[in-house]
Amino acid sequence: MKLVRIGSKQFQKLCERNSGRNKRVTESVRKIIENVKLYGDEAVIKYTKKFDKVKLSGKDIKVSECEVSGAYQDIKPEFVSTLKVVLENVQKFYKKQLKKSWKIKDADGVLLGEQVVPLERVGVYVPSGTVPLVSSVYMTVIPAKMAGVKKIVLVTPPNQYKSVDPHILVVADLLKVDEIYKIGGAQGIAALALGTKTVPKVDKIVGPGNAYVTEAKRQVFGYCAIDMLAGPTEVVIIANQQSNINFIKADLEAQAEHFMGLAILITNSKRLAQALKKENIRGYIIVVKNMDEAAEVANMLAAEHLQILTNDPKRIAKKITNAGAIFLGPYTPVAVGDYVAGPSHVLPTGGSARFFSGLGVSDFYKSSHIISYTKKALEKVREPLEKVAGIERLTKHLDSVKVRFE
Repeated sequence: MKLVRIGSKQFQKLCERNSGRNKRVTESVRKIIENVKLYGDEAVIKYTKKFDKVKLSGKDIKVSECEVSGAYQDIKPEFVSTLKVVLENVQKFYKKQLKKSWKIKDADGVLLGEQVVPLERVGVYVPSGTVPLVSSVYMTVIPAKMAGVKKIVLVTPPNQYKSVDPHILVVADLLKVDEIYKIGGAQGIAALALGTKTVPKVDKIVGPGNAYVTEAKRQVFGYCAIDMLAGPTEVVIIANQQSNINFIKADLEAQAEHFMGLAILITNSKRLAQALKKENIRGYIIVVKNMDEAAEVANMLAAEHLQILTNDPKRIAKKITNAGAIFLGPYTPVAVGDYVAGPSHVLPTGGSARFFSGLGVSDFYKSSHIISYTKKALEKVREPLEKVAGIERLTKHLDSVKVRFE
């Protein structure tokens, strides 16, 4: 591991790790989106052959009911029973986030409120490169379902046999996903955002992906909404001399399992820093004066996953303002959040935890403000309204109020 000094160029680089885009990726994705826009399914089939080495026909794009039912034959029976425990944990967490419409009314008859409604159609992207990311299915679909989204469409890359991993199909089926398509990469994102003859256009796209998927989400924003722009996964660990070094090593190494995964240790223990510096782990060590400074540095890094492995993690957690998810204590590794705890593992990366939150039920709602005035109530606010409109020189705005008292 590499020691990094606070204020150094390397430290600044870590804090600004999400700045800048790869021009080659940007241009490649732009062409893919443009072709999907022009040629629809034909372009999707072409790019699936090019990038996934799978030759699909128009009929192959959508997963059939037979393929879904057949998936149950290709998994171990205990998978479903194990999964139900996990799904209950996720549902229990998101039940606390449900929103309702509301309104208030005063003595003059002014009615104000917010009408909360779920999105109509949501697209879920599930990566399936070297291994199928089964957990990404339930971590995205459940909050959408609980919000009341009417139609959920899932896209995921096909394997060499022109099919989708059976575990992904079973989870999607148990969660009553409406439609599943064998499309990956930027072409999958483009198909969801723009719609094709086969793939329906959605209102929002959620889910993690590689650099091409993330760039595609950025470029289609406006055609539809997106959850966030997620980069490589990352963990920041705050530890002191009381922390278990074996736990720290295991958690840092777990992060290194991910392609381009970033692991950072913040500690006030020089002994711990020197011991881990000798380890062959891809990552960085930042030595601080005390735990208050550790919290400051953690906020500057604004990591996706923040683990606090000290003897009093709650005290430090109170000082944390920027983190996707905070894991408290020695027996809360990131893996428990990735798979079973309940909160979604779709979290802001690259420092974007300064302004983004983890995926939640609120991501699948939209709201309309409700405003209703009586003549008496309008009369009361007429003077300030006319003064502000007068300053802005919008005379027709003024007239629209005056006409109601003539």
